[in-house]
Amino acid sequence: NAEYMGGGHPIPEMGKRKQQDETTSTEEAQTETAEGEQQQDEEDQQAEDVDQWKVLPITPDDVDIEKGPLLLEESAFATLFPQYREKYLRQVWPEVTKALKSHHIACELDLVEGSMSVKTTRKTFDPFIIFKARDCIKLLARSVPYQQALKVLNDDTVCDIIKIGNLVSNKEKFIKRRQRLLGPNGQTLKAIELLTECYVLVQGSTVAAIGNFKGIRMVRRIAEDCMRNTHPVYHIKELMIRRELEKDPLLKNESWDRFLPKFKKRNVKSKKAAQIREKKEYTPFPPAQTPRKEDIAMESGEFFLSKKEKVTKEKEAKATQQAEASLRKQQQRQQQYIAPVEKKEKPKPTPKSDNTAEVIRKIKSQTPQTQSSGSISAAEDYIALPPLPKKKKSKTAE
Repeated sequence: NAEYMGGGHPIPEMGKRKQQDETTSTEEAQTETAEGEQQQDEEDQQAEDVDQWKVLPITPDDVDIEKGPLLLEESAFATLFPQYREKYLRQVWPEVTKALKSHHIACELDLVEGSMSVKTTRKTFDPFIIFKARDCIKLLARSVPYQQALKVLNDDTVCDIIKIGNLVSNKEKFIKRRQRLLGPNGQTLKAIELLTECYVLVQGSTVAAIGNFKGIRMVRRIAEDCMRNTHPVYHIKELMIRRELEKDPLLKNESWDRFLPKFKKRNVKSKKAAQIREKKEYTPFPPAQTPRKEDIAMESGEFFLSKKEKVTKEKEAKATQQAEASLRKQQQRQQQYIAPVEKKEKPKPTPKSDNTAEVIRKIKSQTPQTQSSGSISAAEDYIALPPLPKKKKSKTAE
């Protein structure tokens, strides 16, 4: 090293110079950090005043059209629409054309193919307006009124078409859950629109939403959760609480989890009848061991038979089984020739009119003679007796 001589002793002048250089470098670093912090504070103050999420609009004054078109290539989008929307679109198309013309976007309605198309022109100054126009014609195809669909052309308004048809496989469940979004007389849908500040339309298997970014994100969450069997009322309650918490400036930088409701999903299952099991008597001894095949053969005596004897025994058992089976089949065939048992006919009951007449005559014969004649005559007036059969005169009497 240059600082040390041959004996290893440092040169004093060189050491002083090194210390001076170190002090100057630290002073410069401190001044630079102080200037950097001051500059950062100024930038932070400017950032607080400026809304970084604000969408800056593009006007024709920002673009010099005399130098040439801003867009080098033509962009175009097209979408189909159902047949039942044809009549409405024909009435409304002049208003749509007028709104798109103000943004220098050309549009076309093809009634033969059933499609709408938009494309840029040489005067188009906003490069993102073509995507806004595409969303506009998509909403018109999804049965959204043109007054609401044209709001998408504004810079602070966006749209979202939520597909809910593939979230539920069962059609009946899908119709019931879609009805939950609407609610009785559309009250649930109106509450969602007021809390999210968005226009919401439920049509077929889609939900169209028009509004700001925050509201549209909430509408998507509500629609998807509704199809997953979570009622929209829970989200409406949460939104109402959030709306009240936003008014309090003290809770601006705090967590709101302790105020928001937490709903647990509960699947209530039907209670099954409790099965009463009979208690077995306790025995300290284990169950008996199952016998082996050899043990069973030894008990029956087959274990000690020769191979020939075993074969003959198997043949005899097989023959007896065949004989029993043939005998059963013969009995089944013979049952077809046995005559069925005839049912005995029940005797026909006697007519009721004869029985009543006999009963009335018995009652009259059993009546005591002490009764007055007036009471008997009065009872006879109300009792209608059938006429008695006339006796034929014998020829001998003549």
